[in-house]
Amino acid sequence: MGGLIQASARALAVVAISSAAATAQAAGLSGTLIVTNKTPNTATIIDVASGRALATLPTGIGPHEVVVSTDGRVAVVTDYGGPMRRTLTVIDVPGLKVTRTIDLGGYTAPHGIVFLPRSADSLVVVTSETTNNIIVVNIKTGDVANSVATIGQYPHMVGVTGDGARAYTGNMRSNTVSEMDLRTGLFTRSWEVPTTPEAINVTSDGKEVWVGSNATGKVTVVDPATGAMVVAAEGVQFPYRMAFTPDLKTAIIPDARGEEVRFLDRATKKELGRIPMPGAGPQGIIISPDGRYAFQSLSTQARVAIIDIASRTVVRQLDAGLTPDGVAYTTRVVAR
Repeated sequence: MGGLIQASARALAVVAISSAAATAQAAGLSGTLIVTNKTPNTATIIDVASGRALATLPTGIGPHEVVVSTDGRVAVVTDYGGPMRRTLTVIDVPGLKVTRTIDLGGYTAPHGIVFLPRSADSLVVVTSETTNNIIVVNIKTGDVANSVATIGQYPHMVGVTGDGARAYTGNMRSNTVSEMDLRTGLFTRSWEVPTTPEAINVTSDGKEVWVGSNATGKVTVVDPATGAMVVAAEGVQFPYRMAFTPDLKTAIIPDARGEEVRFLDRATKKELGRIPMPGAGPQGIIISPDGRYAFQSLSTQARVAIIDIASRTVVRQLDAGLTPDGVAYTTRVVAR
């Protein structure tokens, strides 16, 4: 009898997801995802409307993060693993092919990456974890245009303000957040934060820096103007990433170890709700430009969940490669 009840519950769950997926498709959800698959050293390009994998492309060893240009034509992957640990993989998204591998020379362990705003999609800001720098890389020429020391050890992720003026890193071994001026190429200041800060992001207006502590489970918000800090959340077992909706009303935090996704009101810091994801290992996240959907990689299930942010429900799941991590989204539809 218990087995029948469980089977019925699973069937109802499938019906609910299928119904939600149909609703999402009817609403015109389309575009393209680029997902890094750490274990097989690949990136998968997925058509969102059909859920079909258009291509699976080779990257360097241990691809972790990925970003896509504003026009959806170019994706850049950080190759974080292996003995070299010094390359970026550049992908022609509409062409479904790798166009170049950029050798960063001495700037090893590239991880966090952001397209630099107002750079005509030609420059990316990348953390070099083992050299304690952020670097600005011209993806068209393959050159490292600039580097800025973080004055902190092991900068893992990077956030950049909407005007492209400032960058922030969480320095995992120094327990600090660093601010760098991208216009002058200089470190400006840092703040002590709870232990092992990995996830970090800055609001587009530059008014808040959100950082997650792997060791304490706290999410701390720093006000760069005053240096004041408040705790926005506690008990997050592994606050893997920080994402904001474009209107800056909602902060979304995947908890990779706690296997859930938290939603917070950004202004009040009050929790709005959670989505349990048992056995899924939620990791990388990106939000659609219209703020309606979040695309959440599920590392232990080789899938990407599409989340309706307003209702905080999973409306669809797409197959990806093994151990998916970084995810990027463009509204551009790629034909094949």
